[in-house]
Amino acid sequence: MSLESAISEPFRYSRSSVTHISFSHDSQYMATADVSFTVAVYVVRVKHGQRVWEYLARLRSHRKSIRSVLFGVHLDSNEPRLLSLGRDRLLIEYNLLKSYKDHLAVLDIHRTDQGSYPTCMVWYPPLTKELFLLICNSGYKVKLFNSATKMCRKTLLGPVYGSPIEQIQILPVKSTLELQKRYMVFINRDKVGLQILPVDGNPHKTSALICHPNGVASMALSYDGCYAFTAGGQDRSVVQWEINLSALEAAVSLGGEDLTPFYGLVSGGREGKFYRELEDYFYYSQLRSQGIDTMETRKVSEHICLSELPFVMRAIGFYPSEGKIEDMFNEIRFSEYVDTGKLIDKINLPDFFKVYLNHRPPFGNTMSGIQQSFDILGFTNSKGEKAIRREDFLNLLQTKGEHMTEEEMTDCFATLFGLNPEGWKSEPAASSVKGSEICLEEELPDEITAEIFTTEILGLTVSQDSRQDPRIIEAEQSF
Repeated sequence: MSLESAISEPFRYSRSSVTHISFSHDSQYMATADVSFTVAVYVVRVKHGQRVWEYLARLRSHRKSIRSVLFGVHLDSNEPRLLSLGRDRLLIEYNLLKSYKDHLAVLDIHRTDQGSYPTCMVWYPPLTKELFLLICNSGYKVKLFNSATKMCRKTLLGPVYGSPIEQIQILPVKSTLELQKRYMVFINRDKVGLQILPVDGNPHKTSALICHPNGVASMALSYDGCYAFTAGGQDRSVVQWEINLSALEAAVSLGGEDLTPFYGLVSGGREGKFYRELEDYFYYSQLRSQGIDTMETRKVSEHICLSELPFVMRAIGFYPSEGKIEDMFNEIRFSEYVDTGKLIDKINLPDFFKVYLNHRPPFGNTMSGIQQSFDILGFTNSKGEKAIRREDFLNLLQTKGEHMTEEEMTDCFATLFGLNPEGWKSEPAASSVKGSEICLEEELPDEITAEIFTTEILGLTVSQDSRQDPRIIEAEQSF
């Protein structure tokens, strides 16, 4: 082997800089991605008794920058499979068998996120019976997708170190005895870190330190998993890091077991006001599902119906979209399906607590996110503020995104204005005013700003301190 070029002329099929390159497990395919959002595939051919690389096809498959290109293996045929992940939130799988000269066939396209964008992906180690694709996003979440159906099976809190994860690699093992204990190495904007698998949201399972203050460009791992190498951007340097797994394992042991590490993620911990309120809401939802105005004997248990989950989430200050609610439902429903073949339709308090911590925004409600929406959708009023006219505001709620019906919208406003004391559709008989009886023109101002929407309509409290928190400002700027 030498460093001499094996071909007389380099490949020049890309019209812009190549950002990613990946090889299939059998070394029959090579794929590249460039800054023009294009994926190109090369294949090995035998010519004159020699194996040579030959251009196959290319496709501009994404609308925004490509964050990752990854080969995998079809379990039933051992044939290579190719996927690409873009900032446009699309996960695209290509059909290599049906691709031919100048035609790269697409097998399927799946959307990975709603608000956040994906940053990188890797094949999850076979720690379970189900094969997963691990995808990190800009919201500091780690999501596990079923490799066949592309269904989001789990959403978990990832490492939170000032900026989202940009690259991840699974640490190689030295022997088969280590296959059940795996680790993940990651880099973000300026740090390199280590994560113990399986990912479960435990903050003690991860550690990171600054590797290149001016920014890290890439990383690589040694074949034996003993060392990590990071390359800086502006500092033009490569740093070798020795990996000490025992130090991280010790930190996990000191952090406690079961729910103990998770209590520290909420204000006051296990004995704090927040967790006490969560318990109250959780058991109140049992009463609500059985009917509030009833004299029948109550059935008290340790679980609530899955249908109650969104209401309890909103009661404790987390307002997930319908898409995120569906992800939560799928996560719980199929949690035991591979092992038992049964679907789960209820959840207990400890599991609910973990689902809440893993799905909620890591920095809570921030004004900048709401203000950004008004900057895009609104106009500049006479006071120099971004505002949305009342008519446009109501129209957006009924026509854009996860749009609402007129009945749903008026029922929500009835609750927000305090006209439904038991909450939206909580107890229909207890509602004194129907949504259709509300005059929104009288209840809503002509112009709605982000401040009015947040404090007067939604009734949320966004502290002044959170707006100035440097961690939040830094994280939001990275979005």
